[in-house]
This record gives sequence, structure tokens and C-alpha cells, in this order.
Amino acid sequence: MRRQRIFAHRNSHAVISRLAFSLLCGCLLFGGTVNAEDWAQFRGPNCSGVSTSKLPLPTTFSATENVAWSAKIGDGIGCPIVAAGRVFVSAMVDDVTVGLSAFDAASGRKLWERRWPTGKLPEVHKTNSHAATTAAADGERVYFYFSTLGMVAVDADTGEDVWQKKLPVPYFVFKWGAGMSPVLYKNMVLFVQDDDLNPAFYAFDKKNGKILWKDDRSDQAVNYSHPVICETDHGDEIVIAGTGSLVGYSPKTGKRLWTARTLLRNIKTTPVSMGGVIYVSLQSSGIANQWLATADRSDTGNKDGKLSKAEMQAFVGEDKIPETFFKKTFDRGDVNKDGFLEGRELDLAFLNPDNFAGARFDVENPADEFILAIRGGGRGDVTDSHLLWKHNTKYTDHIVSPLVVDGRMLLIKGGGIGTCFETEKGGSLWGPKRIQNAGEYFASPVYGDGKIYVAGENGNVVVLENGPEFKILAKNDLGDSVLGTPAIADGRLFFRTRTSLICVSN
Repeated sequence: MRRQRIFAHRNSHAVISRLAFSLLCGCLLFGGTVNAEDWAQFRGPNCSGVSTSKLPLPTTFSATENVAWSAKIGDGIGCPIVAAGRVFVSAMVDDVTVGLSAFDAASGRKLWERRWPTGKLPEVHKTNSHAATTAAADGERVYFYFSTLGMVAVDADTGEDVWQKKLPVPYFVFKWGAGMSPVLYKNMVLFVQDDDLNPAFYAFDKKNGKILWKDDRSDQAVNYSHPVICETDHGDEIVIAGTGSLVGYSPKTGKRLWTARTLLRNIKTTPVSMGGVIYVSLQSSGIANQWLATADRSDTGNKDGKLSKAEMQAFVGEDKIPETFFKKTFDRGDVNKDGFLEGRELDLAFLNPDNFAGARFDVENPADEFILAIRGGGRGDVTDSHLLWKHNTKYTDHIVSPLVVDGRMLLIKGGGIGTCFETEKGGSLWGPKRIQNAGEYFASPVYGDGKIYVAGENGNVVVLENGPEFKILAKNDLGDSVLGTPAIADGRLFFRTRTSLICVSN
């Protein structure tokens, strides 16, 4: 928080007190500052899931116990964020309208709501929602991305328009839908959209939405990993995980500084950056294998190990696949021009020729999973020089991001299985252990007040003790599905269920 120091003679103490009080009220009313303990973007500080607050947090709670307030907000899975005493969250108001709302963090009083017509929206996976992205906020503005709106900035106090930047509407042939969110860094709004047609990384000016720089990521495919900041001896770097590689960028120019070709076909988890090291957990099966599986389920699929355009279109259904997608993928891979992709042709189709890291076509063993640590600050190809350690494990998850705190890396896998590793060399500390909540997981674990909160899709939140040994402190039922990662700020936990926003505290 920016702190204003006032120096005066001790006889002016009363005047100083009144002036300080006025300044405080001004900050609250006009949003000029953001508390360092705020949770201002996806997974909070540097997308890490780690709260810096020293205030106590509840261990036990439910849909009624230790609930400070709650509000019905509509369908969505985007995470809540907290900045300058306000909570911001998005929701689908109806099938063709998206809303962004602001609440007073302490009382739950609704401060404002903005609504935008979305136009026609594509079909998305049933688990997803069109309101799937998480906003970001500072003391002045809230930055919100929606697939058909682009990037929007509104006034944090009033919700009024500040700027809007139209972007290419993303295309996802597998109908996973948009899920990427803006991330804040100094004067910039960072946004990565690795879709099937126009993958790119943008840096916007916070004040006016001007694109400061853009990186064409055509060497990538569909990824859902957010940028994180890595502090190095050379200065800050922006690091993004993508298809087959981890890439370090210059914040000033957007130039690629280094690449570590250590990943798999695609990634949906977000790495954690701490102490100049980037920690990644990854589970990925190649797109080629996914396409074969969908071909087998399609109307024309005959399980012959081949993929045709007709089978791809049959899977997608009534929405016609753009010809540009076929040219980018199918036509590139069909080397013998027989109208089918088979064997190695599948990798050629769905991997950029300049980025073959992680390429593997293997019907018998389509998935791979591992954890790794990369040291930032390199230049050029750092695949060998900056890899600190890399270990295979059966217990990563393709959506749930890792939690790194106090020299330990916690993984939560679908089904409710936890494992923990030390971060120096990646050695196992405990697990696999069942956390007593079987089911699917989409929210990533978060940490605060010595406790780790793990929210499941079934609405149960398991509380683990943060320590070198496995210990469950509580299991709490919120009564509604939770897919968004919780937020922590000012001694409060904020849960976005499928339809509501719930604030719990002591």
C-alpha cells in the first residue's frame, strides 16, 4: 500500500489526525490504493494461491456456520477477487447476458452491477460456463475478459466504462470454451489466449487499453496457463507455460528471452514462481490421442486408428469447423494426401513444426504426468542448463494447479488424492493420501493462516494443516458445487459456488 507520511509540529496533532482520517476515507471512497493483502486476480498474489495476511481464518464452516454473508449471483465458475475492500465476480445473468458485480467485502452489500449483451455464444462443455473467467482489479479499475466482448476495464468505484479492447473471438474445436483471465503487473494487464486459431499474448496499458506489445503464439495450441512473474538477477521476467515449453518474456518489450522445452502437448495448470524458480505440475494427453478417441465416438468412427475430416466434423456437430482450422492442422498433417491422418501424421497435424517438444503419438499410453522446477534468468534454449529437477508422478491433475508454500509443493488430483514434495529436489514428503473427499476437482488449493483449503466440485472444502506431515483439520460442506478457486483477504474466505458468492470468517 502506498503510505503518505505527514510531518508536523506536535501541537498540530489534532489537525494531523483529522487529515489522516480524511485521507483514509478518500482511499476507501475513491479506490486510490490496494492493500498488499488483497487477492486481486486469479489465485491471488502472482497467481500463487498464497495469502500474505496474518489474520486468523476459520477452520470449520458450512453454508450457514461462520458465514458473514452470501449473495445469489447466477451461473458461473470464475473466481472471486478482492481489492480495496470490494469483491468482484462475474456471472451469466441469462443465456445472452453476462454481468460483473461489486460487493462490499465486509458487509456483502451490493455496490454495483454491470451487464453486457454477449451476442450468440458457442456451445461449451457442460462443466464449463460462459462466465468462466476471473476478473483482475486494482484500486482504480476492474479488468474483465469475455469471449465476445474482449478486454473491458470499468471504474472500480462505479462500474462505469473506462476502456474496451476488442480481440479475436477465440475458437475451441473441442468446445472447452474460454477460460483465461487477465493478470496484473505494474502498469500492464497481461492476457494469454492460446486457442485453436489465434493464439497470442497481449500486454495492455492499464489506463487506456492500448496494446503495448503482442506476441504471436502460433507455435502453441490450446493451453489454459496464466502468466506469472519470476524475479531474477537480470530483473523481472514474465513466464508462461504452453505447448511443449516454458517461455520467459521481457516485460518491457514482450520479447522471448528463453525457452525450456520440458513440457508436454498442452497445459491447463498454472505454474508457481517463487525465489527465481518456476514450479510446474502437468498432466497431458496428446491432442492426437484425443482426436482418435472422439473419432471412435463419432457417427463415422470405425476404430481404425485413422482420423478423417468427416469424423472431426461429426464430433463437432452442427457448428461447421472453420476451413482455416483444417488448413492449419489436417492439411498440414496429411502428408500422403489420402484424406486420413494416421500414426505420425497426427503429431504433424496437431503440433507446430517449430515446436515438437512433448510430441508423442502413443495409443497404448496416451498420457504423461510429472512435476518439475526451472530456474529463471536464462537466455536462449535453457532446457538443459536451467532444469533443476523433473520427476514423473501418477498423481498430478490436468486442471488443478500446484500449491507451493514453505518449501513444499502440494498436488491435488481428481478423486481426492493429495501428494506433497519438498521443493529443493522434488523429493516426496508424503502421499499419495486420500483427503476424504472423493470427486472431481477444478478449484486449486489456497493457503492462509497456516491452513490449506481444498474445494471440490461437490461443494466440500477440506482443510489441511500446512506442515511436512499429512493432517486433515476439517471437512466443510457449502451445499453447492464449487469450481472456482477461493479468495482470501482480510481474515475472510470467499467462495464462488455455481450460483452464489459466500463469505466465511471467524
